[in-house]
Amino acid sequence: MMNMDRYIFSLEAKKEIKPLPISEEELCNRFETLFTSAVNDVLREDGLLNQALPNDILPLRKEMKVCGPAFTIKSSPSLDVVFEMESRAQMLEAITSGSIVIWDTAGENVAAHWGEMMTKTSKNRGCRGAFVDGGVRDTNVVLQQEFPLFCRYRSSNGMLGRTRIEAYQVPVKIGDVSIFPGDIAFGDIDGCLIIPRDIAYDILLRAEAVKKNEESIDAWIQEGVTPTEIVDRGGYF
Repeated sequence: MMNMDRYIFSLEAKKEIKPLPISEEELCNRFETLFTSAVNDVLREDGLLNQALPNDILPLRKEMKVCGPAFTIKSSPSLDVVFEMESRAQMLEAITSGSIVIWDTAGENVAAHWGEMMTKTSKNRGCRGAFVDGGVRDTNVVLQQEFPLFCRYRSSNGMLGRTRIEAYQVPVKIGDVSIFPGDIAFGDIDGCLIIPRDIAYDILLRAEAVKKNEESIDAWIQEGVTPTEIVDRGGYF
């Protein structure tokens, strides 16, 4: 017989948002001094090869960079509009300060899930940014607010009558990545990463070491050290 109790226990454990060795703010500020490629390399060392969101989820502006604990949203296509606006308002009021909205749209390609008012309201809640597996509208106004937004496309189509929020602060999946509330989300010009919360501090320390090592490699290149010698010194390309 299948041991479902063990699976359920494991799932519930991952849903618990546990404290970190340092504050979330310090952790995220330090991640923002790094770059996703270095963090991704460290995750790979732990055998975590599927922590990057799909490659078409990109920043509205190339210089956008942001890190924060995940506030997850799940939606799906729907014609139902009964109490839709009320449930959307409840979701916005639940957004936690310092978080990154992670929006699983069930792969929808029609509606704009984010826009001007969503940006203003979430910023007022202290939200640091949003990774949306879907669309944005009111793009000019969103850009004026200097809110780090990563998404797949732009559309004038509003959500009402096209899609609706089913749940928030629940486990979601985007592409090959499973995301739990409180996981650490990090995005820059090369896309978005999800770092499991229970290893986020360790990943940070090792990624900071990678950055320092790359500074040494850069200096060697400037000095004219050959690629072979750089590899012999422990460098890489």
